[in-house]
Amino acid sequence: MNCFCEGGETNDLKIEGDIGADPVWCNKCGCNLNIEDIPISSELANELLSWAMKYGEWIDWDIDKWVPNGIELENSFNQMGIILCEKVRQELGDKYKVIYLPSASIH
Repeated sequence: MNCFCEGGETNDLKIEGDIGADPVWCNKCGCNLNIEDIPISSELANELLSWAMKYGEWIDWDIDKWVPNGIELENSFNQMGIILCEKVRQELGDKYKVIYLPSASIH
């Protein structure tokens, strides 16, 4: 997993949703990592990508306002992020540190 850290690699990962980005980042330098470079199953990689595509569904981007059930959608997104982060931890084992950074839109 190449990043901008000294040595060009990291074992300190962050799971975080963002528009148009793979959901795995270096927790030290902030580099967005290519999901194919993460040593996880293709099933989990697909779950992460499907989850990441839902990022921001709680916002109407045309008017930059919450959709009617936006808080619930964001909370649901964050709950799934926690579950997926734990799955990543289980697949990667002790060699990697993995944290989840929840979406925190201003309510």
